[in-house]
Amino acid sequence: MPKIVIDGQEVECRPGETVLQAALQAGWDIPHYCYHPRLSVVASCRLCLMEMKLPHPQTGELAWSPKLFPSCQTPVKEGLEVRFDSEKVRENQRSCLEYLLINHPLDCPVCDQAGECYLQDYSERFGQATGRMVDPKTVGPKKDIGPRTLLYSDRCVVCTRCVRFAQEISGTHELCVVNRGVKDQIDVFPGFPLDNKLQGNVVDICPVGAMLDKDFMFKQRVWLLRSTKSICPGCSTGCAIRIDANDEGVWRLKPRFNRKVNDYWMCDEGRFGWKYVRDEKRMVRPVLRRGTECGPLEWSEVPHVVNYRLERLVDAHGGKKLGAMLSPMMSCEEAWLLATCLRARAPEATLALSPVPVEGEDETFPVGAAPDQVKFTISKEKCPNRKGLEMILQTLGGEVASPEEFTKRIGEGQLVGAWVVGGYPSAWVSQELAQACGKLKLLILQDLLSSDLVKEADIVLPSCPWTEREGSFVNKQGLVQPFDRAVPPAEGAQQDGQYLFEIAGHSGLYSGPRVRRMMAERIPPLADVWEPEPKPKHQH
Repeated sequence: MPKIVIDGQEVECRPGETVLQAALQAGWDIPHYCYHPRLSVVASCRLCLMEMKLPHPQTGELAWSPKLFPSCQTPVKEGLEVRFDSEKVRENQRSCLEYLLINHPLDCPVCDQAGECYLQDYSERFGQATGRMVDPKTVGPKKDIGPRTLLYSDRCVVCTRCVRFAQEISGTHELCVVNRGVKDQIDVFPGFPLDNKLQGNVVDICPVGAMLDKDFMFKQRVWLLRSTKSICPGCSTGCAIRIDANDEGVWRLKPRFNRKVNDYWMCDEGRFGWKYVRDEKRMVRPVLRRGTECGPLEWSEVPHVVNYRLERLVDAHGGKKLGAMLSPMMSCEEAWLLATCLRARAPEATLALSPVPVEGEDETFPVGAAPDQVKFTISKEKCPNRKGLEMILQTLGGEVASPEEFTKRIGEGQLVGAWVVGGYPSAWVSQELAQACGKLKLLILQDLLSSDLVKEADIVLPSCPWTEREGSFVNKQGLVQPFDRAVPPAEGAQQDGQYLFEIAGHSGLYSGPRVRRMMAERIPPLADVWEPEPKPKHQH
């Protein structure tokens, strides 16, 4: 491991990294715009310049070079000595920031980036308080560059992060730099809007407020939002994300660094696909059928009523006539609570995995890249926890059926009672399943949105979306990834884990870590939780 000296302090570095990477990792606050750890280095913003000791051309002795060097482009090597804490470096930072702000509009009060803008932060820390520009500012145009993105050219510092992303990560090449000198601008090629499945990431990596998300624009101030660590449920890739929300609800999703799964990115399907949590068809209160009449059921009565109905069915028909279809939208903790509860009452009960939604084939990026060059994958499996459910069903043993076989057994009368779990963001109930469930003597439905099964159900237990729950998913790589609750359940609702916890005979409040400890006693691999390391504090 090479060691270098930064501002008089010895720093151990990873082989092959640059001085900027080593400094950021060690906690130095080095301003930078054009640099991003997953994009090529262009060294165009000049904010990260440093002083460096070089051999004197005449004496050969190490001395501070009169020239500044870009730290983002300088590889570390044993014995290298650099410094950022010098007047020459600070003067360069002030000059660069002054240049970037010459034509920048003072529209922070109406800019969506305000509060998380590095131009604001760097101007305060490294810039100067007054400007010397007396001529009228050059005003760049506002451009609609795609169905989800706007470009405010007057705010752009031409760091080219977005251009390099479209070339190197998405591989779709929609963006470019047009013109030269003070007239250069980011733009799309004529007839090719920014419309790839990863395009939302250009807003994330833009260090100023130039790239704007139409979906979030003018909706909320970022300092009014709280961020929660979560996992995207859109597919089996299991991207690490953060949910930005407040008391009014969820407002946006952003990727969270996870080197083993999604790196710094997320797809647009996950980024914009969360709106179903506000769907008007969403169910929030439990319902109980008494004879031919349906009426509301209090949450406090749910454990008693559900257990009574299950016990009565098992006593009358035997445990072999009971079955449950568990959804890959459930967390591991919820599935374990339900499966162990049913196995305890009826060891011979049939368990099944609900249908796993699949769309086409895996999509890899950059587009057209060789398998060893793939940097991001959108999985064809549009559910987050198939692997976790399979681990649980396999460990618990007993009768396990496919969704088709489970439906067939209901239709043929082999099962007279069933607990069916949905929780999908869109319609999922097949005509065959709806018709078969109409023959059951007891149907307990646990679902998020209303469907054809609601009118057949004896007990309806509303599910909450993952934004209102906590637990863990197992992605296609087999990583157990926990997620936290971002917002409370909707009025009248209760998170799935809580009522399943009580139905299973446990007392107190449900929590993901508490149930994971219970699971680990039977399923040790589920105790091996993967928590990604945070990126360096001053890296953006």
